[in-house]
Amino acid sequence: MLKVNEIIAPLQAEVLAAGEMEAELTGGYCGDLLSDVMGNAHDGSVWITIQSHPNVIAVATLVGIPCVVITNWAEVENDTLERARAEKITVIRTHFTSYQAVSVLSGLGIPGTKRDG
Repeated sequence: MLKVNEIIAPLQAEVLAAGEMEAELTGGYCGDLLSDVMGNAHDGSVWITIQSHPNVIAVATLVGIPCVVITNWAEVENDTLERARAEKITVIRTHFTSYQAVSVLSGLGIPGTKRDG
């Protein structure tokens, strides 16, 4: 199983907020609709999204997501990063599209998973 700190280089990512860098990633979920992520992502997932507002951190905390990957080098609000640091959630940003990020993470062996399957 990969840890958060092991996906940074393959994603050519920048760490914006360092949380639990040694947290193990049990799967991955890609989505931009917060209610979809709340209903389908699972504890230990890496979340790939274009969303970067503070509610992303609220959802990650609720679900138990240790790492959020912001794609397309999207701007991230300072409030989002402050919340992430307070909740110890890692936020990284990559130039890759969401599709490319998922492809990289899948190639590393992180499975796409969903709560009920």
